[in-house]
Amino acid sequence: MITHTTSRRSFLRVTALTGGGVLFALTADPLDKLFAQEVRPPRAPFPRTMPPSAFISVAADGTVTIMAKNPEVGQGIRTTLPMLIAEELDVDWKNVKVVQAELDEARYGPQRSGGSTSTQANWDPLRRVGAAGRSMFIAAAASTWNVPATELSTASGKVTHRSTNRTATYGELTAKVATLTPPELSTVTLKDPRNYNIIGKTTRGVDTNAIVTAKHQFSLDVTVPGMLWAVYEKCPVFMGKAVSANLDEIKNQPGVRHAFIVEGTKVPGGLHSGVAIVAESYWQANMARRKLKVVWDEGELAQESSAAHAQRAEELFQQPPTMVLRKDGDPDTALKSAAKVLEARYSFPFISHAQLEPTNCVADYKDGRIEMWTPSQAPGQGRSEVAALLGIPESAVTTHLIKAGGCFGRRLDNDYALETALISKTVGAPVKLQWTREDDMGHDHYRAGNFHSLKAGLDAHGKLIAWKNHMISFGDGKYFGRAAGSPGTQSPAGCVPHFDMSASIIASKVPLGSLRAPGNNGLTFIYQSFIDELAHAAGKDPVAFRMELLQAPGVHNATDPDVDIDRMMAVLKLAVEKSGWKAGQKFAPGTGRGFAILDNHGFVATVADVRVEGGTKVKVEKILTVLDLGSQIVNPGAAQNMVEGGVIEGMSQMLWEISIANGRAVQTNFHQYPTVRMTQAPAQVEVHFIKTNNPPTGLGEPMLPPVLPAIANAIFAATGKRIRQLPMTKSGFTFV
Repeated sequence: MITHTTSRRSFLRVTALTGGGVLFALTADPLDKLFAQEVRPPRAPFPRTMPPSAFISVAADGTVTIMAKNPEVGQGIRTTLPMLIAEELDVDWKNVKVVQAELDEARYGPQRSGGSTSTQANWDPLRRVGAAGRSMFIAAAASTWNVPATELSTASGKVTHRSTNRTATYGELTAKVATLTPPELSTVTLKDPRNYNIIGKTTRGVDTNAIVTAKHQFSLDVTVPGMLWAVYEKCPVFMGKAVSANLDEIKNQPGVRHAFIVEGTKVPGGLHSGVAIVAESYWQANMARRKLKVVWDEGELAQESSAAHAQRAEELFQQPPTMVLRKDGDPDTALKSAAKVLEARYSFPFISHAQLEPTNCVADYKDGRIEMWTPSQAPGQGRSEVAALLGIPESAVTTHLIKAGGCFGRRLDNDYALETALISKTVGAPVKLQWTREDDMGHDHYRAGNFHSLKAGLDAHGKLIAWKNHMISFGDGKYFGRAAGSPGTQSPAGCVPHFDMSASIIASKVPLGSLRAPGNNGLTFIYQSFIDELAHAAGKDPVAFRMELLQAPGVHNATDPDVDIDRMMAVLKLAVEKSGWKAGQKFAPGTGRGFAILDNHGFVATVADVRVEGGTKVKVEKILTVLDLGSQIVNPGAAQNMVEGGVIEGMSQMLWEISIANGRAVQTNFHQYPTVRMTQAPAQVEVHFIKTNNPPTGLGEPMLPPVLPAIANAIFAATGKRIRQLPMTKSGFTFV
């Protein structure tokens, strides 16, 4: 697994605070990749300026404030990362106040949310920040009392001299600490995990109370003085261009201040052409939009459709693949000698991120500078793009990190921020841009669809000896689009002596992006479903078949950090134990149990129990999942919630489809894009974590991919019908 260490060029800076107290800030060479990737937002009110940011400040009265460096997009990192600092600082969590950091990557390192990397990348650096603070309070007390530091201990924000029982609070020591030279972060001593008081304990989210009492501000709630409201009409055909519009009529609508055409660029994920309407209220802007009439140049994308994509895939299946992603042995020869050969076609569609909070942003451009309030997952990248668009230096862009109501990868792109920034500069006033649900779904950057033609061979003993997969995905015709491809390392790669993972690409300009567990969320469905087919064809128990596969001599690539057979076998065996899985177990008619694993992007085993009524109506009774996330689960309660949410989204992905017709998305809102309802949720989600001697990893993505094939395999066990195409409604199934 990936291990992150603290750069030697990173050091602690300590500053005395006016009125007493001390502030600890981490200074890092901007080139140091110290910290991880994620994003977080400020709370109400949203001042035009904020006090100096730092990781820790301790006031003279002992109040401890810890900065949350990354953006919060629903994964709980606003609580998790400060917990790491608080643990090593040795203060009581109840006495900690968490404040959102602004975008300042020179001080905090990368501030980005994506790839489930925040915990693993910050695990070591942030604990060292806390430990450095703790060591300085010890040094201050040792100097004050003229005793060896080795005779001192800390607890609950207090230093104690063991032999005399003399104590001093951190607040009482702040003046002395401000005069000391901070230690090198690489030299500080970290706690023995057995002495953790915060890490590993379920901790309520710092924003939970405000959220459940409707007091917390998400990005959709942000307002600033003098703000106008904007809507932005783009061509329903992706990247189409506005030619003309009835702007004079729109300008005469109630409350409308401005209406104009934006030229846009041809950069995918950038600023697209459209018509901006700016009014005194969102209602007025949106009502005026309903009267808007635009002449569009729809461009060549108007010819694209899902039907044409499927036809092109069929044509490509009749041709040799255009690229080989991985090849071991001689699959063609092995297939000829196989005792049994199984072939199948699988596919999954484009899907939308479908975050509940529609896209929005606030910008205020004035005198060559701009201030942004953004729910971005990649605000640093957004700052660079805004600066380039407006022709100003990055230092002229101030970015506030605002809590997002979900993202799932959509706000790794900053197209909406570019729209807001340009509109604000054009009208010369602060502006809030708010998309509608239809804007969100119709102008998403979708999870790419895939088509797969699989062929595998079993020997006389039912062992998998050959595997061929021709994958067809989307891109420019030569290269995969974003998150549309595969590295060829997913299971059973490395476990089959004769293996061929090859691909062809459909040329398409449908905008693509990363969606929770990019690649794996669709590919795991296909691979784990087909492996299940092979197990049944071999006459073997599906779990036993996977165990045999994992333990095969194979041709594993030892440099692949996701290849760890021992970790994968451990989660698999515990899932068998906890679920009571038994080979050949008989279930009541219409009920079934399915199994799936993930050994790429995490180590996860999932068991699904389903009941199928009337042959088509699926009730998921229970999901059991076992995960190896390394040596620590920082916040177990939040981790449990994350798994439960991933189960619901995984089920929803079995229902979702964005189909393309005439270059535009057919589905426009949730009435055409069903999500799993509360009544359809599993009655039970059982979660088990295995602690291993590996650095902690993120949880936002790994638990999702196995959910889809585990349920699909359970449906097969209950009905004998195999789901090879998503959404599952195309096979006649739906959740009840």
